[in-house]
Amino acid sequence: MVAHKIELISFDYQMRINAKTDKGVAGLTILLSLVTMLFVIGLIVMIFSLMGGELRDATYTSTATTVTNESGGWINSTIFTVDNAGLQDFGAFVVTAVWNATGSILIPSSNYTVGTTGTLVNATAFTYTDVNVSYTFTYNAENTATGVINDTTASISTVTDWFPIFIVIGAMVVLILLTVIIIVSIRGSGLMEGGGA
Repeated sequence: MVAHKIELISFDYQMRINAKTDKGVAGLTILLSLVTMLFVIGLIVMIFSLMGGELRDATYTSTATTVTNESGGWINSTIFTVDNAGLQDFGAFVVTAVWNATGSILIPSSNYTVGTTGTLVNATAFTYTDVNVSYTFTYNAENTATGVINDTTASISTVTDWFPIFIVIGAMVVLILLTVIIIVSIRGSGLMEGGGA
């Protein structure tokens, strides 16, 4: 009977110690949970952003285009780049004709060198300060699907802008909980009497 009482007292004492220990870390547990949640959200956002980029690249419309007499070009020792060279996946660049500014003289193709990235540069001693360039090329054009994917990916990626706000709010909640725990502990110790009428 005495052994049974000792076991009950020991069990009751152990439960009180565990209960006090759990209360002491309540605020920190919330903060750790918040940080873990933000990490998981950030990981999901990164995965969706990568997937969105791959989906967008896979849904472009391959387009062949012809440009006639693009003005403002030149053929001299410096490189001239056509206006459309910056389009998505610009390629298959072929110059069909180069005329002088008035369109009266067709410049021989032996007078210039064509680059694959939409460039022209002088290949002879002749220089032309103003030419009109006609050419064909292919590129990947935007369409409705790429526009929707781009907008969705951009919207998802802005979720991380809210992370600092969540961290500040979580820290404030933890500080409030810790303050309450400290006040309750001080009152429970008898150092401070609760207000009364």
